[in-house]
Order: sequence, then C-alpha cells, then structure tokens
Amino acid sequence: MNKPGAWETVIGLEIHAQLRTRSKIFSGAATQYGAEPNTQACAVDLGLPGVLPVLNAEVVRMAAKFGLATRSTVAPRSVFARKNYFYPDLPKGYQISQFELPIVYGGWLDIELDGGATKRIGITRAHLEEDAGKSLHENFHGMTGIDLNRAGTPLLEIVSEPDLRSAQEAVAYMKKIHALVRYLDICDGNMQEGSFRCDANVSVRRQGSEEFGTRAEIKNINSFRFVEQAINYEVERQVAVIEGGGEVVQETRLFDPDKHETRSMRTKEEANDYRYFPDPDLLPVEIDQAFLDAVAATLPELPEARRQRFIDAYGLSADDASVLTASREQADYFEATVDASGGQDKLSANWVMGELSGALNKAGMDISDSPVSAAELGVLLQRIEDGTISGRIAKQVFQDMFNGEGSADAIIENKGLKQISDSSAIEGVVKEVIENHPKQLEQYRNGQTRLLGYFAIRNRSTSCCASCLMHDPASLR
Repeated sequence: MNKPGAWETVIGLEIHAQLRTRSKIFSGAATQYGAEPNTQACAVDLGLPGVLPVLNAEVVRMAAKFGLATRSTVAPRSVFARKNYFYPDLPKGYQISQFELPIVYGGWLDIELDGGATKRIGITRAHLEEDAGKSLHENFHGMTGIDLNRAGTPLLEIVSEPDLRSAQEAVAYMKKIHALVRYLDICDGNMQEGSFRCDANVSVRRQGSEEFGTRAEIKNINSFRFVEQAINYEVERQVAVIEGGGEVVQETRLFDPDKHETRSMRTKEEANDYRYFPDPDLLPVEIDQAFLDAVAATLPELPEARRQRFIDAYGLSADDASVLTASREQADYFEATVDASGGQDKLSANWVMGELSGALNKAGMDISDSPVSAAELGVLLQRIEDGTISGRIAKQVFQDMFNGEGSADAIIENKGLKQISDSSAIEGVVKEVIENHPKQLEQYRNGQTRLLGYFAIRNRSTSCCASCLMHDPASLR
C-alpha cells in the first residue's frame, strides 16, 4: 500500500470487452465459447493469401451504443490500422485495431467512493479491434499449443485517463464498466471465459508532483480481486525500487495469482514499435447522425438512472438500490418480483438480496438461472402479506421451492403449513395441549419457564401453535 504522505499512485486501465456478436469482426466464423481448438478459425482469421476482411456492422452499432452511454463523442469517421508484431497466436503477423482515429473518445463515468462521495473518471477512447488466438501450456510436456478459435473475435478496448489513485478506485471503475456493458447487452462480462479483462498501467510519484512516474503495464487480469492484488503489489514494488536507489523500468508484467505478485514479461513497446499504418483492405468507418439517433433509441435505462429510480419509486436506501442495480438481470428480477407480489417493494428487496442471493451463492448460480422465478417468489411474498404463512415458515417454503418441490401454494397446501388466524380455533388447540400435559403444566406454573418450548412443539396439527404459545404464555397460567 502507499506510504501515507510520501507517494501517490497513478493508475489507468485498458479494459477489453468482447462484443456479443455471433460472428467475428472481419469474418463469418462463429464466436461461440468452448468449441474444440482451431475449429472456428476461417481463412480470413488466419490471414491466408487472397482473402479480404469485411467489417461486421454489428460491432459498429455496439461501439456507438457504448459511446452514447458514456457521454463520449462517437467519431463521424474512424480508421482501422494494422498493429504489427510477431507472436505465435497472431497468425497474420499483425492485429487489426484502431490507432489515430478511434470510433469513441472523450467520455466519462462517475464512481462511488467510500463515504458516499463520487469521482469522475475520464475515458480517453474506446476502439475496435480483433482479438488474438490463445496459447495453451497445459498437457503439452514442455511445448505450447495454439488455439486460433479466438482470433478475430471482436473487442472494444476501453482506455481510461490516468485518473485512478488506488486499487480500490480501479476496482470500482472496472465494476462500473462491467455493469454498463452488460446493461447495454454488448458484452456478457464473463471474466472466467476471458470476455472481460483488463491491463493496468501503474506508476507512483511523490505527493504533490505534477510529473508522472515510469509506468509498468500489468497484462490480462481477469478478476476484480486480482486487479486489486496486482495493483497493490506493483505499487509496493515500485516504491521499494525507488527508495532503494533504483529506477522503475517501463515494461510489461504478468500477475501470478498463486504467489500474489507481478513478474517481468518484456520491455514495454512504444507505439512506433508496432509500425501502425491504415489497413489498406478496410475503408474508413463513417457514421451519420441518423445512425446515432437509431442507436440512441435502443439504449436501455442505464444503471445510474435505474438506481435513482429505485430510491425514488420504491423508497429503498442508496446502498440497497446499488446492490439491486449491480446487474441488469438482478434489477429486472427485483422489479418483476415487486409486480408479482402486489407491490411489496421493500419485502421484495429484502428477499432478493437475502434469501435468494444466499441460495444462489451457495449453489454457485447466477440469478438468470434461478430455479425460483420472480413470479413464483412474488406469490410467496403475497402469502406472507395475506397471513397465510409467517415469515419463518416462508423461508422453509422458499428452500423447498429452490429445491424443485413445486410452487409456494402447492408446498403450503401439501405440507399443511397454513397459519390459523381464527382466535377461537387457536384457543381450542392451546386448551388441548394444556389438558394433555398436566404434569408439565404444573412444573411450568412452579417456575420452570423453559417448558414453554415443550408445549409449543407438542401439537403438530398447525404451524401456528409454537408462535401462539410463545406469544401468549399467559394461557398456561
């Protein structure tokens, strides 16, 4: 961590979001994850002689959608360039990207800091490019395998300004981008599959200095936890180097999640090392206002606006609204539950964030795969509200629903879980329990109050007996 008063951390993130297209950015090859190696790489992806790239129009629409959502400028004219370098998983010997004229530039996002304050983070640019293949090191006995299925998959690289000053801020910003691209439905955000990952540019400088320090770039970090660990380690390493009399070298580093440390990969290239030049096989991308207007009409309610609406419309706290709008799927589920429950907004919020989230986390499931639909949960909450069952019994019913035992009403009926609210019926049950256990009644009257629980479980004909006796021990006197 930074030494208070001595050093300031400067961080910029380059986030790679894989766009949710069915085909690749310059070919018709499929982008489906998990296919057998090298079965989804066509002649265009491999750069074979005589083939020409054709731009996928959907990636342009998705990039424009992101630009509008981040108050960025969507360039009326952008250009694809060739980024030349050699690596085994780059079959053409160059990557098609955008350099001088990106499709999106000059936007911003606000992140929330501890204590409720917000901070504006600038977005320098977001440009389109193709992904490279993947090097495989396992099961090759000292060799490396190359899977080119990913070659040509469309990416939107989102480059922030160096406005981040801690690992915590970097994670908050990355989570904000992650939520946004999922709300926009342009990226599935699956970090385990590599659909959403980032490179972190990290440097340190003396407090009060205007000049940036020498930065190191940490490549391909694919979890929020690893981003925080990698940045914190790198800051400590750089401070130690400088305070030990050395100089930080501009380089590319990798993060080892097992050892929780970064290690040198190669010296950092400059732009001129890649010999960028406009791709001669691709025309400039030209976007007019009519296209932007059509894209703007497809924008969903964005996370910040939805969060504020949840506060205003449902009376939720800012923290609860933030949790419920963290993903589009969770926000949709909550609102559908409110509708199905007959407007039980706060009860719906408590159950979505509590019982449902707990069960999903335990099962390792996403909310989109929940065995209990929002409509089914809403019915369960209605049964609490109309007094059919208590909140305690509802938790048991929910677990049965989650385990696939049927609907709320079916479980309540089949297991005889309905509460009795008729006072005369309750009095009859209590009287029967007392009459059947005179010895225990005498002991209770002599001061053994712990026997209250004994009376409460003697009768199993109704789910209310325990609560009736516990709330009215005077009936035993």
